[in-house]
Amino acid sequence: MKPINVCIVDDDDIYQFTMKVTIRNIPTVKSTQVFTDGAQALEYIINNKNDKDALPDIIFLDINMPVMDGFQFMDEFADLLPKLNKPIQVYLVSSSIDPKDIRKAKRNDAITDYLIKPLKSEQVKNILTQFK
Repeated sequence: MKPINVCIVDDDDIYQFTMKVTIRNIPTVKSTQVFTDGAQALEYIINNKNDKDALPDIIFLDINMPVMDGFQFMDEFADLLPKLNKPIQVYLVSSSIDPKDIRKAKRNDAITDYLIKPLKSEQVKNILTQFK
């Protein structure tokens, strides 16, 4: 398995901490970037768009955040994705079980899946260990 870069985009400190602890125990994870809003993550991706080693392979993206929420991030990211030199899987992560949010996520081809918080460590491990 190749080493992977993970990006966590969420403004919840406790969620960030639990994700980092879970991810730290997965040997295939090379690096973990953490951002508190979509604008920070987007800026990082834009600044590293030509550096495949710095770009994330997987993004865990919250919906509700200040500055730029998950859906706003995805609008910008979808335009940027074809210009990147690597595919990036995006998992939209939310405590929302609102069918409108789920439908909106399912309509976006750049979103790999919609996951309901709280994520179980086994869920995260399965996603990261099955990444190809």
